[in-house]
Amino acid sequence: MSETLPTVLDIEASGFGRGSYPIEVGIARADGSCCAFLIQPLEEWTHWDSKAELLHGISRARLQREGHPVRQVAQWLNDELREIGKAYSDSWGYDNTWLSLLFHHAGMLPRFRLEALRILLSEEQQALWSNTKEAVIAERGIHRHRAGDDARLLQLTYQRTFMLTEGTKR
Repeated sequence: MSETLPTVLDIEASGFGRGSYPIEVGIARADGSCCAFLIQPLEEWTHWDSKAELLHGISRARLQREGHPVRQVAQWLNDELREIGKAYSDSWGYDNTWLSLLFHHAGMLPRFRLEALRILLSEEQQALWSNTKEAVIAERGIHRHRAGDDARLLQLTYQRTFMLTEGTKR
């Protein structure tokens, strides 16, 4: 059986908590391809957590230089996700908040829903998740805390846990 891969969205941010904002958004598409965009911070987005920068390795100066305008990123997300209508996130609480902030400042409405990835997982998949994810990171040499790579990692982990658990049901 070939399982259709879920479309996974991941967001890197300036930090956590009050005042944080999205700095990169990435998508892993159902066909396994992925794409990510850096987001140019708005003037009023001043929160910056140096510990978060150590994780994702993206400087504020780089965002100013290479980031895309908020409205352009929101439009890209709508163009990418409108047809399928939803994407999944492993950190729904954070990602949904940052997504809402992005669309609010773009003056647009999202044309898709963000849902928690865990709703797709069986209990068996959940039990295997952490070890499987670490194995995928090791095998593929994935660079963590970049939105496109993290979205693809989640998608590959989903696929592997699905195959492992479906295989035991036959």
